[in-house]
Amino acid sequence: MAEAVLRIFRGTREGGEPVEYRVPVATGMVVLDALHYVQKHHAPDLAVRWNCKAGKCGSCSAEVNGRPRLTCKTRMDTLPQDKPITIFPMKAFPVIKDLVTDVSWNYKVNKKIPPFQPRKGVEWKMYQPDIDRVQEFRKCIECFLCQNVCHVLRDHGKREEFGGPRFFVRVAGLEMHPLDGLSRTSLLKDELGLGLCNITKCCTEVCPEGIRITDNAIIPLKERVVDEFYDPLLRLVRKIRNAGKPAPE
Repeated sequence: MAEAVLRIFRGTREGGEPVEYRVPVATGMVVLDALHYVQKHHAPDLAVRWNCKAGKCGSCSAEVNGRPRLTCKTRMDTLPQDKPITIFPMKAFPVIKDLVTDVSWNYKVNKKIPPFQPRKGVEWKMYQPDIDRVQEFRKCIECFLCQNVCHVLRDHGKREEFGGPRFFVRVAGLEMHPLDGLSRTSLLKDELGLGLCNITKCCTEVCPEGIRITDNAIIPLKERVVDEFYDPLLRLVRKIRNAGKPAPE
């Protein structure tokens, strides 16, 4: 049976280093299987987060050979066997232990987004194109691979100014819903920092659900923000509508 060498990060946020383990490779084996082998035969204290092993819970995110992936969907036979396979925790989030990271920041961002608010006085009727458009965004499994690969979070650490691709997907699912009556463009512009995204499409490339994050969520949202805040005609209309109204205290 063929063998592979796994170079796995061991440590905490205070520090750590990669440790090598030899693992036999069987047909159909995925990286998560190899990690389980390491836990069983070499290092029972290896910390690995996982749940469904079916690519739907989003728990087993890690960086395999430097690329953010789900370890349960990454087959060993797709990785080069002539050199060690590196498995590190997601770089954009603080390490708790080994391959487990603290992703709780994401849920704080989620709380900033107002939920679905139905429009009043309209018929509750949807057409198939409307359903198809927003259904794509519901496929997100919150693996946070898109958050991890985004350079604004990964390289620049702008967590206070930037919401990240996952939450632009969530806002898109609300903004493009034909029965939602709330505008979230101010939130996108001011609190979620949509303007910091420079359309590299790296988030789309790593999405295990194939969501076209950049083309179908981020770009349309950017267009809405530009129309709302930078279109000179709309600015004139708002100025006329607000003429004579008392200034907010």
